[in-house]
Amino acid sequence: MLGIRKLSKLTGTAMIIAIGISGMIGATAAAQVKNGEAAPDFSLKSAQGADVKLSQYKGKTIVMEWFNNDCPYETKPYDSGNMQKLQAQATVDGTVWLTIVSSAPGKQGHVEAAAAQKIVADRKANMTALLLDPQGEVGRRYAAKTTPHMYVIDSKGVLVYQGAIDSNSSSDPKTIAGATNYVTEALKAVKAGQPVATASTKPYGCSVKYK
Repeated sequence: MLGIRKLSKLTGTAMIIAIGISGMIGATAAAQVKNGEAAPDFSLKSAQGADVKLSQYKGKTIVMEWFNNDCPYETKPYDSGNMQKLQAQATVDGTVWLTIVSSAPGKQGHVEAAAAQKIVADRKANMTALLLDPQGEVGRRYAAKTTPHMYVIDSKGVLVYQGAIDSNSSSDPKTIAGATNYVTEALKAVKAGQPVATASTKPYGCSVKYK
């Protein structure tokens, strides 16, 4: 009986330790990068098959956009043409725009390279590159929660905005006109050398379909 009790106690202790370690790993994987901190570097394949590193754009303002072509909330910015217009304005102004797909294989929004290229063409999108993150490593590193989920990094490599694309969480394109576009406001502030007034907002959309 004593042996059984001792074994039970040891087993229970081991389970507690395992749960604790698992929790630590989960917390680390989803650790959110804070505004004012350096944006973590990463390397992903683009839809064209090129290796793209965040650090290769050192000295540039960067927008990162988490994307899921099958998410109803993408209808609002893309079917209206608003996202393409914003991408075009930003890139013409010298900003780098990285659109990232973190949907896992077999889940909503996952795409292979050829399909991703077709989406860019069909959407008439104007991003600098569409990047594929099927393992979700970069998405988790930045704690990307929704599609879309937007981030702005200044020319010093510091994260200055993260959150929703605009102030109206409806998926209805008709709400765009009366909404504040947080990305536009952040880019204006960065260009003017001013602090971003609204640096963090709650993102809205479909959840990122991680592995």
